Amino acid sequence: MRNPAALIRITECMPVDAMPFIEPAESEARRIVLGLRRKDMALINQLVERYQYRLVRYLLYLTARRERVEDLVQDTWLRVLDRGSQFDGRSRLEPWLFSIACNLAIDDLRKRKIASLDTPEAAGPDEALAAEVPSPDRSSPFLVAARSEDAVRLAAALGLLEPIYREVPLLRFQEDLSLQEISKVVGAPVPTVLSRIHRGLGLLRSRWEGGSNAV
Repeated sequence: MRNPAALIRITECMPVDAMPFIEPAESEARRIVLGLRRKDMALINQLVERYQYRLVRYLLYLTARRERVEDLVQDTWLRVLDRGSQFDGRSRLEPWLFSIACNLAIDDLRKRKIASLDTPEAAGPDEALAAEVPSPDRSSPFLVAARSEDAVRLAAALGLLEPIYREVPLLRFQEDLSLQEISKVVGAPVPTVLSRIHRGLGLLRSRWEGGSNAV
Protein backbone atom coordinates (compact mmCIF):
# COMPACT_ATOMS: atom_id res chain seq x y z
CA MET A 1 0.00 0.00 0.00
CA ARG A 2 1.31 3.41 -0.89
CA ASN A 3 2.26 5.78 1.85
CA PRO A 4 0.06 8.92 1.58
CA ALA A 5 2.64 10.96 3.44
CA ALA A 6 5.28 9.97 0.90
CA LEU A 7 3.01 11.01 -1.96
CA ILE A 8 2.47 14.39 -0.33
CA ARG A 9 6.23 14.88 0.05
CA ILE A 10 6.79 13.93 -3.60
CA THR A 11 4.15 16.42 -4.76
CA GLU A 12 5.63 19.16 -2.62
CA CYS A 13 9.05 18.55 -4.17
CA MET A 14 7.81 18.64 -7.77
CA PRO A 15 8.78 21.75 -9.77
CA VAL A 16 5.87 24.06 -10.50
CA ASP A 17 6.04 23.53 -14.26
CA ALA A 18 5.76 19.75 -13.74
CA MET A 19 2.59 19.90 -11.72
CA PRO A 20 -0.76 19.53 -13.50
CA PHE A 21 -2.58 22.83 -13.76
CA ILE A 22 -5.78 23.85 -15.50
CA GLU A 23 -6.07 27.46 -16.58
CA PRO A 24 -9.11 29.10 -14.97
CA ALA A 25 -10.44 30.26 -18.35
CA GLU A 26 -10.06 26.74 -19.76
CA SER A 27 -11.81 25.24 -16.76
CA GLU A 28 -14.68 27.75 -17.04
CA ALA A 29 -15.07 27.11 -20.78
CA ARG A 30 -15.20 23.34 -20.21
CA ARG A 31 -17.77 23.79 -17.45
CA ILE A 32 -19.96 25.79 -19.84
CA VAL A 33 -19.52 23.29 -22.67
CA LEU A 34 -20.47 20.33 -20.49
CA GLY A 35 -23.36 22.21 -18.91
CA LEU A 36 -24.82 23.24 -22.26
CA ARG A 37 -24.56 19.70 -23.58
CA ARG A 38 -26.44 18.43 -20.53
CA LYS A 39 -28.96 21.27 -20.76
CA ASP A 40 -28.08 22.12 -17.19
CA MET A 41 -30.69 24.68 -16.10
CA ALA A 42 -28.52 25.83 -13.19
CA LEU A 43 -25.84 26.80 -15.70
CA ILE A 44 -28.38 28.44 -18.01
CA ASN A 45 -29.64 30.54 -15.11
CA GLN A 46 -26.07 31.61 -14.34
CA LEU A 47 -25.53 32.62 -17.97
CA VAL A 48 -28.79 34.54 -17.99
CA GLU A 49 -27.73 36.42 -14.88
CA ARG A 50 -24.33 37.17 -16.41
CA TYR A 51 -25.37 38.18 -19.93
CA GLN A 52 -29.02 39.25 -19.77
CA TYR A 53 -28.42 42.99 -19.46
CA ARG A 54 -25.90 42.90 -22.32
CA LEU A 55 -28.32 41.10 -24.61
CA VAL A 56 -31.13 43.52 -23.78
CA ARG A 57 -28.88 46.54 -24.33
CA TYR A 58 -27.45 45.16 -27.58
CA LEU A 59 -30.84 44.32 -29.07
CA LEU A 60 -32.38 47.62 -27.97
CA TYR A 61 -29.76 49.64 -29.78
CA LEU A 62 -29.49 47.23 -32.70
CA THR A 63 -33.17 46.99 -33.60
CA ALA A 64 -34.44 50.32 -32.19
CA ARG A 65 -37.68 48.45 -31.50
CA ARG A 66 -38.09 48.06 -27.76
CA GLU A 67 -41.43 46.24 -28.10
CA ARG A 68 -39.63 43.29 -29.72
CA VAL A 69 -36.60 43.07 -27.47
CA GLU A 70 -38.13 40.97 -24.69
CA ASP A 71 -39.24 38.30 -27.15
CA LEU A 72 -35.88 38.36 -28.96
CA VAL A 73 -33.97 37.92 -25.71
CA GLN A 74 -36.21 35.06 -24.63
CA ASP A 75 -35.82 33.41 -28.05
CA THR A 76 -32.05 33.79 -27.75
CA TRP A 77 -31.96 31.83 -24.50
CA LEU A 78 -34.29 29.18 -25.88
CA ARG A 79 -31.94 28.80 -28.85
CA VAL A 80 -28.97 28.55 -26.47
CA LEU A 81 -30.75 25.76 -24.60
CA ASP A 82 -31.74 23.99 -27.81
CA ARG A 83 -28.39 24.28 -29.61
CA GLY A 84 -25.98 24.35 -26.71
CA SER A 85 -24.09 21.36 -28.05
CA GLN A 86 -22.86 23.55 -30.93
CA PHE A 87 -20.67 25.59 -28.58
CA ASP A 88 -17.28 23.86 -28.41
CA GLY A 89 -15.51 26.15 -25.95
CA ARG A 90 -12.63 26.91 -28.32
CA SER A 91 -13.52 30.60 -28.23
CA ARG A 92 -15.31 32.89 -25.81
CA LEU A 93 -19.01 32.40 -25.29
CA GLU A 94 -19.89 35.99 -26.26
CA PRO A 95 -19.40 35.69 -30.05
CA TRP A 96 -21.57 32.56 -30.18
CA LEU A 97 -24.23 34.13 -27.96
CA PHE A 98 -24.37 37.41 -29.88
CA SER A 99 -24.42 35.52 -33.18
CA ILE A 100 -27.64 33.85 -32.05
CA ALA A 101 -29.15 37.18 -30.98
CA CYS A 102 -28.03 38.89 -34.18
CA ASN A 103 -29.47 36.19 -36.44
CA LEU A 104 -32.78 36.26 -34.59
CA ALA A 105 -32.91 40.05 -34.95
CA ILE A 106 -32.21 39.81 -38.68
CA ASP A 107 -34.95 37.22 -39.15
CA ASP A 108 -37.37 39.36 -37.16
CA LEU A 109 -36.56 42.49 -39.19
CA ARG A 110 -37.05 40.63 -42.45
CA LYS A 111 -40.35 39.11 -41.39
CA ARG A 112 -41.65 42.53 -40.43
CA LYS A 113 -40.29 44.09 -43.62
CA ILE A 114 -38.08 46.48 -41.69
CA ALA A 115 -34.61 47.49 -42.82
CA SER A 116 -32.33 44.47 -42.88
CA LEU A 117 -28.93 44.63 -41.20
CA ASP A 118 -27.49 43.86 -44.62
CA THR A 119 -29.18 46.75 -46.43
CA PRO A 120 -28.42 50.47 -46.07
CA GLU A 121 -31.85 51.61 -44.93
CA ALA A 122 -32.13 53.61 -41.74
CA ALA A 123 -34.44 52.66 -38.93
CA GLY A 124 -36.22 55.45 -37.14
CA PRO A 125 -34.80 56.81 -33.88
CA ASP A 126 -36.40 55.96 -30.59
CA GLU A 127 -35.55 58.38 -27.81
CA ALA A 128 -37.19 56.16 -25.21
CA LEU A 129 -34.48 53.53 -25.70
CA ALA A 130 -32.07 55.32 -23.40
CA ALA A 131 -34.36 54.97 -20.40
CA GLU A 132 -34.68 51.21 -20.92
CA VAL A 133 -31.06 50.23 -21.43
CA PRO A 134 -29.74 48.33 -18.39
CA SER A 135 -26.78 49.94 -16.65
CA PRO A 136 -23.53 48.05 -17.35
CA ASP A 137 -21.45 46.76 -14.47
CA ARG A 138 -18.33 48.47 -15.76
CA SER A 139 -17.41 51.52 -17.80
CA SER A 140 -18.03 51.37 -21.54
CA PRO A 141 -16.04 53.80 -23.69
CA PHE A 142 -18.70 53.67 -26.39
CA LEU A 143 -21.80 54.26 -24.26
CA VAL A 144 -20.43 56.27 -21.37
CA ALA A 145 -22.92 58.98 -22.28
CA ALA A 146 -25.80 56.54 -21.79
CA ARG A 147 -25.49 57.10 -18.03
CA SER A 148 -25.69 60.87 -18.34
CA GLU A 149 -28.02 63.56 -19.63
CA ASP A 150 -26.74 62.81 -23.14
CA ALA A 151 -28.41 59.38 -23.19
CA VAL A 152 -31.39 60.54 -25.25
CA ARG A 153 -29.16 62.18 -27.85
CA LEU A 154 -27.02 59.06 -28.10
CA ALA A 155 -30.00 56.75 -28.52
CA ALA A 156 -31.46 59.02 -31.18
CA ALA A 157 -28.15 59.25 -33.03
CA LEU A 158 -27.74 55.47 -33.00
CA GLY A 159 -31.31 55.08 -34.18
CA LEU A 160 -30.56 57.22 -37.23
CA LEU A 161 -27.60 55.11 -38.28
CA GLU A 162 -28.17 52.55 -40.99
CA PRO A 163 -28.43 49.15 -39.25
CA ILE A 164 -25.43 47.79 -41.10
CA TYR A 165 -23.27 50.55 -39.58
CA ARG A 166 -24.91 50.44 -36.17
CA GLU A 167 -24.34 46.75 -35.50
CA VAL A 168 -20.54 46.52 -35.71
CA PRO A 169 -19.60 49.53 -33.53
CA LEU A 170 -21.98 48.21 -30.87
CA LEU A 171 -20.22 44.85 -30.84
CA ARG A 172 -16.76 46.43 -30.82
CA PHE A 173 -17.10 49.27 -28.34
CA GLN A 174 -20.13 48.34 -26.26
CA GLU A 175 -19.68 44.57 -26.04
CA ASP A 176 -15.86 44.59 -26.31
CA LEU A 177 -15.62 41.86 -28.95
CA SER A 178 -12.44 41.54 -31.00
CA LEU A 179 -12.45 42.14 -34.74
CA GLN A 180 -12.13 38.39 -35.34
CA GLU A 181 -15.07 37.70 -33.02
CA ILE A 182 -17.21 40.35 -34.72
CA SER A 183 -16.33 38.81 -38.08
CA LYS A 184 -17.83 35.53 -36.89
CA VAL A 185 -20.94 37.21 -35.50
CA VAL A 186 -21.81 39.21 -38.62
CA GLY A 187 -20.44 36.76 -41.18
CA ALA A 188 -18.16 39.31 -42.84
CA PRO A 189 -14.36 39.41 -43.26
CA VAL A 190 -12.29 41.54 -40.90
CA PRO A 191 -11.55 44.26 -43.52
CA THR A 192 -15.31 44.69 -44.00
CA VAL A 193 -15.78 44.87 -40.24
CA LEU A 194 -13.12 47.60 -40.02
CA SER A 195 -14.75 49.53 -42.85
CA ARG A 196 -18.16 49.39 -41.16
CA ILE A 197 -16.69 50.51 -37.83
CA HIS A 198 -14.97 53.48 -39.46
CA ARG A 199 -18.09 54.46 -41.36
CA GLY A 200 -20.40 53.95 -38.39
CA LEU A 201 -18.26 56.02 -36.02
CA GLY A 202 -17.97 58.77 -38.61
CA LEU A 203 -21.73 58.94 -39.03
CA LEU A 204 -22.31 58.84 -35.28
CA ARG A 205 -19.76 61.59 -34.70
CA SER A 206 -21.31 63.85 -37.33
CA ARG A 207 -24.76 63.43 -35.83
CA TRP A 208 -23.49 63.90 -32.29
CA GLU A 209 -21.46 67.03 -33.09
CA GLY A 210 -24.35 68.43 -35.07
CA GLY A 211 -26.33 68.82 -31.86
CA SER A 212 -30.00 68.18 -31.26
CA ASN A 213 -30.95 69.44 -34.71
CA ALA A 214 -28.95 66.65 -36.29
CA VAL A 215 -30.65 63.89 -34.35
